[in-house]
Amino acid sequence: MNETPRGDRLHIAIFGRRNTGKSSLINAITHQKVAVVSDLPGTTTDPVYKTMEVLPLGPVVFIDTPGLDDEGELGELRIKKALEVLHKTDLGIIVLEWGQKWGPPEEVPASAFRERGIPFVAVINKRDKASEGIDGGNGIPDGVPVVKTSTLTEEGIDDLITALIRLKGNDDGGLHLVDGLVKAGDLVVLVTPIDSSAPKGRLILPQQQVLRDILDHNAMAMVVKDSELKTALESLKSPPSLVITDSQAFGRVSSIVPPELPLTSFSIIFARRKGDLKRFYRALEAVKGLKDGDEILMAEGCTHHRRDDDIGTVKIPRMLMEKTGKKLFFHHVSGGFFQEDLSRYSLVVHCGACMLNPREVEYRQDHSNRWGVPMTNYGILLAYLNGILERALKPFKNEITGGTGS
Repeated sequence: MNETPRGDRLHIAIFGRRNTGKSSLINAITHQKVAVVSDLPGTTTDPVYKTMEVLPLGPVVFIDTPGLDDEGELGELRIKKALEVLHKTDLGIIVLEWGQKWGPPEEVPASAFRERGIPFVAVINKRDKASEGIDGGNGIPDGVPVVKTSTLTEEGIDDLITALIRLKGNDDGGLHLVDGLVKAGDLVVLVTPIDSSAPKGRLILPQQQVLRDILDHNAMAMVVKDSELKTALESLKSPPSLVITDSQAFGRVSSIVPPELPLTSFSIIFARRKGDLKRFYRALEAVKGLKDGDEILMAEGCTHHRRDDDIGTVKIPRMLMEKTGKKLFFHHVSGGFFQEDLSRYSLVVHCGACMLNPREVEYRQDHSNRWGVPMTNYGILLAYLNGILERALKPFKNEITGGTGS
């Protein structure tokens, strides 16, 4: 529970043909046997995620992918799964074996990296084969950084880490959760209902992360349940700078918090951190135009045990049909899976995405946009359904009304 969440880690994906040493490369970088290796081609049959700390890169996720030269019907499926990793990749590594020529299996991910603006490096692995007289020339395109390594002797591994640091640059992940909302010395009240959906003995991840970010801004936080909120506010000598609530409690909390106090939700804060808040907001126009029989995709970035009053499968669908007066049909996806064909849907409603990295959320928004299907966010939609949208988005007014958006 105390580890950096995967959604806040740098995602480094490793692509290449079978048996080029992709898994061995992860083991060499981490000095641990974290990936299964074998001389048999095709040992890695599905993308494998390895979370770890690599200094001075910090917390990262290495994604080991199946070989892009796999064969047969099953091989094509494995290649497809490997390329889906591109949706969440922050930095890329393309691995070739010593003496192997750059070809379509390397150019496919390279082209995708260039198109998406993802920095990447080429690794010529198995340098120890140089002693066998095998030519190391690989025809790698100009402008692509190249590192020569041997996972057997660990030669070049430090050079690879240095190359990754250069590719990452000074990017620390972009906007932090409460940037522009909270300053040093502020007091923020966090409303965290404890109900049947709350995990036993701890706060849910978005609440933990927002709390930590407030402390990182040298501000103060008061954490209360909605049932104690009124008493908590009355006990303060000075009003808080901001109140942040679980979106499910919007209705009750907005009736308690005085209208002059800024109010928003954890989910809206994550929508801003992980995706394009303006596009999430504009998607609400589609809600007003929903018709009987329309289908809606409910998407969540993680998997969890569903309760009888689950927010995604029960509460939002019920409130949305009550608000619109329409008979709507809902389809649910969770975890790493996201629909490829969105043609049947009139709207996508996404969770706060605390378990996804910004690159993945950006892909999901762009993918929905390509299909002409608006995507909104749990928190923004719940604010609308509770009749407090303007109030909940007031702290972000300049971000929603300013700029060009898309």
